[in-house]
Amino acid sequence: MCGDTKKDEVKKDEKQTSGNLADIATLTTLLEEHRAALSSEFKSAFSTLESRLDILHTTVNDHEHRLCSLEANADTSGLSVGALESKFAALTDEHAKLKAKVMDLEGRSRRNNIRIFGLPETIEGPRPTTFFSELLVEIFGASLFTSPPDLDRAHRALTAKPKSGERPRSVIIRFHKFQTKDLVICEARKLRGKLQYRGNPVFINEDYSPEVLEMRAEYRAVMKELYQLGLRPSLHFPSKLFITTSDGKKRRLSSVHEAGEFIKTHRRESTEAT
Repeated sequence: MCGDTKKDEVKKDEKQTSGNLADIATLTTLLEEHRAALSSEFKSAFSTLESRLDILHTTVNDHEHRLCSLEANADTSGLSVGALESKFAALTDEHAKLKAKVMDLEGRSRRNNIRIFGLPETIEGPRPTTFFSELLVEIFGASLFTSPPDLDRAHRALTAKPKSGERPRSVIIRFHKFQTKDLVICEARKLRGKLQYRGNPVFINEDYSPEVLEMRAEYRAVMKELYQLGLRPSLHFPSKLFITTSDGKKRRLSSVHEAGEFIKTHRRESTEAT
């Protein structure tokens, strides 16, 4: 019996050892497969990285080549960065002066012009110069014009014709004499808000270029406040603000900010005086 028991124990140990060896073999196989998979992934990742590094290297070389080319060209032309900056500043200054001259020339070419707003489209017919000359007499009456003024030309603003119901285009009129144009503008300012043509309210202003209109628009709010304070502001061409105080003195304000500060000071002094 003892002999049989020992044999059974030996068989059991052999079976257990065999099972352990099988497990080790399985684990070894799994480790090899995992190692092979990791090796493949690493190789793929390194290949991608090498490819990207090659692209980066090519880009850096290209930039280096361009920088060398720029430096070489700058050396051969004799222009350093400082010299280029100086030249740019000079060109900017020259551009500003030329722009001011062009604006002045355009302003002078419009000196004899006025714009009339609010006149219905197509009322002028085929002879606009004659029609608008007679229209001015009708608007201002015989007290200002004993006969239709001489006009060099008159036409609608050069924009697309508005559709039905839209605001009509303004009318641009060029007087033959500057004095006549000044007379019309002065009278229009006196009658601001009261001018009419056959029941339609009309407004007459000077004809300014878009740049000048933009500059003058900046003063619109402060001009309104100055009028409310009982002062007499006026904008001279292109956008120089002058104020006539209660004692008859004129003062020039060079910017919107300065005008705002003047209004604050005037209000404070008025409050203290009361």
